[in-house]
Amino acid sequence: MPAYRKASIRELIRSAYELDGRFIEGRLHREAEGGRWLVGDIPLDEWLSQNEGQNITLLLLSLDDERPMEERVCMTCGRKYIGVECPHCREVRTRLRGPR
Repeated sequence: MPAYRKASIRELIRSAYELDGRFIEGRLHREAEGGRWLVGDIPLDEWLSQNEGQNITLLLLSLDDERPMEERVCMTCGRKYIGVECPHCREVRTRLRGPR
């Protein structure tokens, strides 16, 4: 997987963490006995049951996906970039306003 795709996924995870969100990461597989879905060693049914009755957004992003990310054009500065946001505008915003 290209490094910039992984970096964009990690940035989404960081944003979720900053919003007091929960996330798990690991290899998705089925348990041999019982057929339960696991991410790493964590059973998904138990993890999801902790949020029962709540409105949630569940993001499922594969770190093994080999598709290239599309190049975008920034609507602010017009530069081309790959990722979640324009790195030039992010740098300028951070310099002027400080980190988020």
